[in-house]
Amino acid sequence: MIKNGHHASDDQRENTGSSKPGGSACSQEKRKRMVRLWCDGCYDMVHYGHSNQLRQAKAMGDYLIVGVHTDAEISKHKGPPVFTQEERYKMVRAIKWVDEIVEGAPYVTTLETLDKYNCDFCVHGDDITLTVDGKDTYEEVKCTGRYRECKRTQGVSTTDLVGRMLLMTKAHHSNMDNPDYQQHTDNFGKGPTGRSPWTGVCQFLQTSQKIIQFASGQEPQPGDTIIYVAGAFDLFHIGHVDFLEMVYKQAERPYVIVGLHFDQEVNRYKGKNYPIMNIHERTLSVLACRYVSEVVIGAPYAVGKDLLDHFKVDMVCHGKTEVFPDKDGSDPYAEPKKRGIFRTIDSGNNLTTDDIVQRIIENRLQFEARNQKKEAKEMAVIEAMKKREQQEQDEAAAQNVH
Repeated sequence: MIKNGHHASDDQRENTGSSKPGGSACSQEKRKRMVRLWCDGCYDMVHYGHSNQLRQAKAMGDYLIVGVHTDAEISKHKGPPVFTQEERYKMVRAIKWVDEIVEGAPYVTTLETLDKYNCDFCVHGDDITLTVDGKDTYEEVKCTGRYRECKRTQGVSTTDLVGRMLLMTKAHHSNMDNPDYQQHTDNFGKGPTGRSPWTGVCQFLQTSQKIIQFASGQEPQPGDTIIYVAGAFDLFHIGHVDFLEMVYKQAERPYVIVGLHFDQEVNRYKGKNYPIMNIHERTLSVLACRYVSEVVIGAPYAVGKDLLDHFKVDMVCHGKTEVFPDKDGSDPYAEPKKRGIFRTIDSGNNLTTDDIVQRIIENRLQFEARNQKKEAKEMAVIEAMKKREQQEQDEAAAQNVH
C-alpha cells in the first residue's frame, strides 16, 4: 500500500509548539502525535466518489478509520442496500487510503464514537446526510468543532450509476447530450419539488490532476515481480477486489499493472450498454485499490510482445471469466502463453458486473422510491436553510434601519 503523502494544513492540526531543535519535550511530543480521522457511511456500491472522499480525508491527518453501517441501519434510514454489509466491509478495506474499518458503525456520528476510537475529528463530504426523521447526522460533532468537510466528487453518485444501468443506452460512454440521458436526469435525479444539488446527476470531468492524486507514483523496484492483468473492471466491485488480492499474492514483491480497455473495445465484447462506467471513471476506481500499482489507460486487447517487453512483465494473470477472442478471432493471451508466463487465477468469487446490474434491475422500484424520498428530505432542508438565511438578512436590514 502506498502511503498518501499529503498532510493537514496548520489550521487543521494542533499547535505543535516550537519546531527548533532542543524545544521542550512537551512540544516535541505534540509534534509527533498522530492525527486520527473518522469517516463513516453506507459505502453501498462503492465508487471513485467514495474513494476520493477518503483520499481527501486521509490528507487531513495520518490515520484514517472508516465506520461502515449495517444493512439493518441503512434499511431503517434510507432503504435496503444493494450490497450486503460483508461485501461493503471488504470493498472499503480495499481502498488504499483506509487504515482501519469499524464494522456496524452507528448511523448518527457522536462524540462518544470519536472518543471511543481516539479520533481528533470526523470528515464528511459537503452534501447532507439525514436520519429517518430528517435530522443532520453530524449535528453533534459540528457543534463541538470536531467536524471537517471535503469536496463531493462532481459527476458521480450511486443514483447516477443506477440510472445508467436501467437506461440501457450508451450515452455515458462519450457525452451527455443524448436525449435519453437528459430524460434519465429528469426522472432519476429529481425529486417531487425540484432538483437537489446532492442527489442530482451531473457530468464527471476527468483532469490530469485527479489521476495524479489517485496514482501511487511509484516505479517498479529491482526485485519486484511485474504482474499484468487486463479487462474492463467495470463498476469496480468485490469480484474484482478478490481477484486483484489473489493476483497480488502471486509474488513476494508484486507490482500489479492493470490494463483497462477503452469503452468501444469493452462494448465490442460485452455488448448492450457496457461499460456502465467510462474509461476515466474506471481508471480512478482501479487506482484507488490497494493491490494496484499502475494502470494502462486504453490497453490493447491483445497482450502482445510490445506490451510485455515495454513493461518487462514477469507474469500475466486472468480470472475464471470467459476470454473473448480478438477482432481477428485470435487468443489475446497467445503471447504470454507462448512465453509460459500466463496464469489463470481462481479468486473463489464468481460475482460479475452482470450480476450487479441484475440486482439493481430487480430492485428498480425500491431504488426509485428511495431516491425520491431522499431528495424530498434534502429539498426540505434546502428550503429551511433559504428561509433561515432570508430571516437573518431581514433582521440585519431592520437593525441597519434603526
